[in-house]
Amino acid sequence: MLIKTLPVGHLETNCYVVTDENTLECAVIDPGAEANTILDYLEDNRLRCTAVMLTHAHFDHIGALDEVLRETGAVFYVNKKEEGGQLHGPAFKAPEGTVYYSDGDEVRVGALVFRVMETPGHTPGGVTLICGDSIFSGDTLFRGSCGRTDFPGGDLKLELRSLKRIAELPGDYDVYPGHDMSTRLSAEREYNPYMRHAIEQL
Repeated sequence: MLIKTLPVGHLETNCYVVTDENTLECAVIDPGAEANTILDYLEDNRLRCTAVMLTHAHFDHIGALDEVLRETGAVFYVNKKEEGGQLHGPAFKAPEGTVYYSDGDEVRVGALVFRVMETPGHTPGGVTLICGDSIFSGDTLFRGSCGRTDFPGGDLKLELRSLKRIAELPGDYDVYPGHDMSTRLSAEREYNPYMRHAIEQL
């Protein structure tokens, strides 16, 4: 599995391209902006994008969505609870042909299997995607922090429950968040004050 991080847009949202190196099939997670940057990476590496997945539908995670879908013909996946949500823009409406995933669902891309974990709090339909020993946490979990819950649809209690649920995953994982640097789940369990609070108080 090859993971490429593309920070895009003025908020430097992490768009991830996750590739099965044997088949060159890939998934694009959170195409937030700069469609050309994403599409050029796919073309330069001769990748075939078969899935586009959202951790959540805030504007800075979907800015390049329509163009990436149009150019790749990939299947689009999002949690239905994101429908109608908004932040600094019109309410999110998924395009025709969307596949709505929910807790426990799996998305296969080549030999890669992404397992969906619903982690609401930052948004009602936020998800964390688990693939191998990596998790893509969107804006639920950051290095040393967590997503804001004061936006429309945010819920601090749900956010803390989601952080606890992630913390309780067995073993250790590389964590790829929606913004900023990657981290390890073991480090977040020990040092992240929000995750520590969730572990100790819930």
